[in-house]
Amino acid sequence: MKFFIDTANLEDIRSAHLKGWVDGVTTNPSLIAKEGGGRLLKDIIKDICEIVSGPISAEVIALDAKGMIKEGKELAKIAKNVVVKVPLTEDGLIAVKEFSKEGIQTNVTLVFSALQALLAAKAGATMVSPFVGRLDDIHTSGMDVVAQIKTIFDNYGFPTEILVASVRHPMHLLDAALIGADIATMPYSVIKQLTKHPLTDRGLDQFLKDAGKAGHA
Repeated sequence: MKFFIDTANLEDIRSAHLKGWVDGVTTNPSLIAKEGGGRLLKDIIKDICEIVSGPISAEVIALDAKGMIKEGKELAKIAKNVVVKVPLTEDGLIAVKEFSKEGIQTNVTLVFSALQALLAAKAGATMVSPFVGRLDDIHTSGMDVVAQIKTIFDNYGFPTEILVASVRHPMHLLDAALIGADIATMPYSVIKQLTKHPLTDRGLDQFLKDAGKAGHA
């Protein structure tokens, strides 16, 4: 399973990458605005691409297919590992179809149902991003949707990867891995939680105490 970090913070990306925890990066206009400091989106994406060689999602802002296609082509020129992030709308699917014909990788975002994911896969999406946390927020099981997408994609042999998004805590990641999702994207804070367990801390503390008693302190 691939781990993506969901941020535009260069320090967090660099730190997670140096630790070997990151296979790719997802961004969105909100994350770019938060970390950009007034810098152009393309410059921030370029900086991220220089740190991580894996897929880097950069989202279009236009809502119409023509505008999405124009923006997406410009984003794809930034680096060969840029993945154009497109919303799951009618116009978005039109854009995805065009990008697929031209060999431009896409990440279809804001997916909340298995049927939406199916439409994206049929349009040629490289990845689909079901938002599990936001589905949980409206009392719908986000992981049930991921499992449905996985079954449908397996049934028909779609090459589209399932990128589990809106990951709020380690259990989301565990469930996604058990289902067989290809990728999970999460904030750096969640990635760091994966190393933690109270029994690990307790065991390390006991090892240090025992080492002290044995004269190794």
